[in-house]
Amino acid sequence: MSARKSAEPSPESIARSERQRLAAEDGARAIADVERRAVDIRKNMARLRELREAREAADAGLRASSPVPAPKKRTRKLPR
Repeated sequence: MSARKSAEPSPESIARSERQRLAAEDGARAIADVERRAVDIRKNMARLRELREAREAADAGLRASSPVPAPKKRTRKLPR
């Protein structure tokens, strides 16, 4: 017996190559979606960081402009 490849692909090989092609396209779409989400997350994190830093700067400015008196020292009462 000789194992020779025919010139025409079998229906199974056609179906397999079609599944592989579809899987590759789905994979490319999924990777693009993940990358797009990562960019969106980084943009949001940068926006939130700017807001937090601005709020911290404003809080520091308020603390510097109105000093709070130091709390009184507590003295311990001795039992009689």
